[in-house]
Amino acid sequence: MIRVLFVCLGNICRSPMAEAVLKKLIREEGLEEKIEVDSAGTGSWHTGSEPHEGTRAILDKYDIDYSGMAARTINKADLTRFQYIICMDAENLGNLHRMAGFQKTGFIGRLMDFAENQENADVPDPYFTGNFDEVYEMVTDGCKGLLKTIKDENNL
Repeated sequence: MIRVLFVCLGNICRSPMAEAVLKKLIREEGLEEKIEVDSAGTGSWHTGSEPHEGTRAILDKYDIDYSGMAARTINKADLTRFQYIICMDAENLGNLHRMAGFQKTGFIGRLMDFAENQENADVPDPYFTGNFDEVYEMVTDGCKGLLKTIKDENNL
């Protein structure tokens, strides 16, 4: 099983949005038995909370399931359990590299590294900007590129 973990700050806006979008893309391609997706935050403020109302609204708009999602905090075991650890911005990327230290981990990178139609390296946090539509477009573009990479690298 190939495992993907999306990481943002509080795990209520960007990373659960990416989790839901990638799960939908995986279902559409019939790869549910081959790829598992989760999300986590580097901060623990929202642990146990459902996705932010703005994230829920945009996912509802596009009929994307997010049922059962609850925020959680990333832990050291995640760094070896997941083959792809995908951050939303440079701050979270740095936090994960510090957390990993010299430990061997899965690939750690930014979602926008996989996007084809985005110039930004970071996905802005809609918790502060309120721009859930822009973030959805960025996340969707990045998830499509990430899934293509996963398929190519794993002969799926």
